[in-house]
Amino acid sequence: MFEGSMVAIVTPFKKGKVDEKKLAGLVEFHIKNGTSAIVPCGTTGESATLSYEEHERVIEVVIEAANKKVPVIAGTGSNNTAEAIMLTKHAKAAGADASLQISPYYNRPTQEGLYQHFKKIAEETAIPLIVYNIQSRTGVNILPETMARLSKVENIVGVKEASGNLDQMSQIRTLCDRDFDLISGDDSLTLPILAIGGTGVISVVANVVPKDVAAMTARFKKGDIAGARKLHYKLLPLIKAMFIETNPIPVKTAMGLMGMIEPDLRLPMCAMSEANLKKLKDTLKEYGLL
Repeated sequence: MFEGSMVAIVTPFKKGKVDEKKLAGLVEFHIKNGTSAIVPCGTTGESATLSYEEHERVIEVVIEAANKKVPVIAGTGSNNTAEAIMLTKHAKAAGADASLQISPYYNRPTQEGLYQHFKKIAEETAIPLIVYNIQSRTGVNILPETMARLSKVENIVGVKEASGNLDQMSQIRTLCDRDFDLISGDDSLTLPILAIGGTGVISVVANVVPKDVAAMTARFKKGDIAGARKLHYKLLPLIKAMFIETNPIPVKTAMGLMGMIEPDLRLPMCAMSEANLKKLKDTLKEYGLL
């Protein structure tokens, strides 16, 4: 259902408020450059520091700007099941095509608790759901056996896998139905995940080079493995630079340097250190972006 280069889009701020005009412009930029879906209000979109009103408005702006040209996968997850249901119902009413649901963070639920959490959201919202597994941020790994159970729930259609564990991802691919989307949550692992049966990536680096990420996934799908590999290695230094500090600090800083947005962040996200800023600038120059 969801494939190719899907961008975890940043939320641009200006003078402390969401810059709706710039956000809409970014959506248009991605459509023109081959991005296959837009994912607002994820980690890269600083969802943790958006108010409910801002969260809902960001999703609405993206849906309006996308205008059905590409799917919108709204980030509406929470560590509070009722809150996740509330946000997801709003996204569905606003016209989102799917929802990205991060696994509950801080609570550290059991595998049964994870299953019941996602199952309840699916039952209450009737919109396609993509589960987001990222133990480094949540404290709990969704095991392949739990993912297999979740894949049997009618409107749970895929997983954004950011465990960094290709063995686990291979088990998910083996245990889940063929039409259950295995999506990379790590830009550096997109090509390996495609090779084991993945469908695409929800990408951070696509915020700055959407055309290259889209081309890499498209070349792989067409069977041009050498071409996809060439782009993978071209992208790799830039991908690494996007994570020299906590995401989305580097990507928003890069976009600011490139004149795409104001590089405003919300605390507790803060400006990059001078040493890392120099590294980022050097990488952008080497890539030809500055």
